[in-house]
Amino acid sequence: MQIGVAYSEPGQQIWLNIEVPDASTVAEGIERSGILKQFPHIDLTAQKVGVFGRLVKLDAALKPGDRVEIYRGIIADPETVPRKDMADD
Repeated sequence: MQIGVAYSEPGQQIWLNIEVPDASTVAEGIERSGILKQFPHIDLTAQKVGVFGRLVKLDAALKPGDRVEIYRGIIADPETVPRKDMADD
């Protein structure tokens, strides 16, 4: 079955469409994509993953057409970052 694997960093985004065996898991899809070789700093024990924007576990089963997403941690706390006042525009 065909799935997509997506990962993004500042200045670089990658989306791979790959074939995986039926009954593959999210972890197996990520591994088969080769993305961990391209981005060796990805740590699946620490980073969250999802399918179509919903958090899932690495052992979740994939369905044809799923888009697996590897998330980076939030760098800035949205509670502490000053908001831009729309009236200033």
